[in-house]
Amino acid sequence: MASPFRLDNKVAIITGSSRGIGRAIAECCASLGAKVVISSRKADACEEVAASIKKSGGDATVIPCNISRKNEVEALVAGTVKQYGGADILVCNAAVNPYYGPLAGISDEQFDKIMASNIKSNLWLCNLAIPNMVARGGGSVIIISSIGGIRGTDILGAYGISKAADFALARNLACEWGPKNVRVNCVAPGLVKTDFAKALWENEAMVAKRNAATPLRRIGMPDEIGPVAAFLAGPGSSFITGQVIVADGGVTIA
Repeated sequence: MASPFRLDNKVAIITGSSRGIGRAIAECCASLGAKVVISSRKADACEEVAASIKKSGGDATVIPCNISRKNEVEALVAGTVKQYGGADILVCNAAVNPYYGPLAGISDEQFDKIMASNIKSNLWLCNLAIPNMVARGGGSVIIISSIGGIRGTDILGAYGISKAADFALARNLACEWGPKNVRVNCVAPGLVKTDFAKALWENEAMVAKRNAATPLRRIGMPDEIGPVAAFLAGPGSSFITGQVIVADGGVTIA
């Protein structure tokens, strides 16, 4: 019996994959046999990840993309079709958060940037990539959300709103594309030690308080999220769609 966790001969587009959770997802998918498209704003950072994957025997290509620019999102999907014939897996990981503080203080520009990058760009990606998945027989979309979409906060309100919207986006796309054998799910990590979340985990007092309230008594690491996304990408999760998989050390249940 073939392993239900292998991704052999599958093609995966992973946005924001030059570092952190995105890189961990790319490396995990590649180790399971997928051909991965490494993408973020900076080509040189992507090239370093691709080179590392190739050195380990994997297959990777680089297509830089700023997800806030629709023409670059279009080029990312078109480039994947040109390079590999299309994609079977799409991981919408790239996101922004230009503002920390109460919602009363956020500017319209900051709010619009969060909503455009964290929600609208994911819709662009899905609308462009999913029809190609259908032509290939089906596929899997994984949106990397956050427990910020589940819990309230006094400093990350707009970010949390965008991540809650991603849950709804996944559910609706799952309904629309399920009949065509395309699954759409979210992963909702808790606090993970990435550059993106540095302002949070560098606060020692905050982390100590968070750890004390977390059943596993620690924050997460990127390589603990990569396998969750890889599972949702593969045949082992073939009857799972429209769901939010929480990976947070138990903080939301404690």
